[in-house]
Amino acid sequence: MSIAFHDVLFPVSVALSGSGGPERLTEIVITGSGREERIARWADSRRKYDAGSGVKTLAELAGVLSFFEERRGRLYGFRWRDRIDFQSSIIGQTTGFADQVLGTGDGVTQQFQLTKTYGSAFAPYVRKIAKPVAGSVRVAVAGTEVLLGAGATVDYTIGIVTFSNAPAQGSSVTAGYQFDVPVRFDTDQLSVDFAAFIAGEIPKIPLVEIIP
Repeated sequence: MSIAFHDVLFPVSVALSGSGGPERLTEIVITGSGREERIARWADSRRKYDAGSGVKTLAELAGVLSFFEERRGRLYGFRWRDRIDFQSSIIGQTTGFADQVLGTGDGVTQQFQLTKTYGSAFAPYVRKIAKPVAGSVRVAVAGTEVLLGAGATVDYTIGIVTFSNAPAQGSSVTAGYQFDVPVRFDTDQLSVDFAAFIAGEIPKIPLVEIIP
C-alpha cells in the first residue's frame, strides 16, 4: 500500500447511502469469422463509488468538503465502507472464524494474508483484503480458534495475520472479519452548486479503489 494513505474512515452515514461497485476491464476482439475473443486486461476488479448520492444535508456536504480538503483531493487514500460488501460472511449473517479459507499450513509459514473468495464452482475469484476493521478479525487453525494476542496477531493496516507458531502441515487456516475498501477521491475538484443542492440535485463525488 502506498504511504500516501490516511488510515481514516470516510463519513459512514454518507458512505452507506452512496453508490458504486466493482469494475473490470475486458477487451472484446471480433475475428474475421465473426467470432469473438475476450481478454481480461485486469487481473483484479477495481471498485468505483459515488459518494454524492449519500449526501442528504448541508451539514453532511460540509463534512465531505472538509474531508476532501484534508485528503488534498486525490493525494491521500482513505477507508470506505461498502454497504453491500464489508464482511467475510454473507450480509445479514454474523461473521465467524471459519468464513474464509486463507491457506493451508506447511509447518513453516507463519503469515497469512486475509482474503475473500467470490464464487466456487467455475472460476472463483480470490480478493486480497488489506484493510480489516480493527477488533473484528477472528482466526482459526484446523477448526480451532486461535486467540489474538495469545497465539496470533493482525496487522490492520495491510491485512496480514501472523501466528506465534506456524500452522501444522495440512491444517486449514481460516478467518472471519469485517473490512473497509482503500480508496481515494477520483477528482481534484469538487464543484458544488449550493442552490441546486438545496433544490435536490445530487453532487458528483467520485471515488476509486486503490489496489493493494
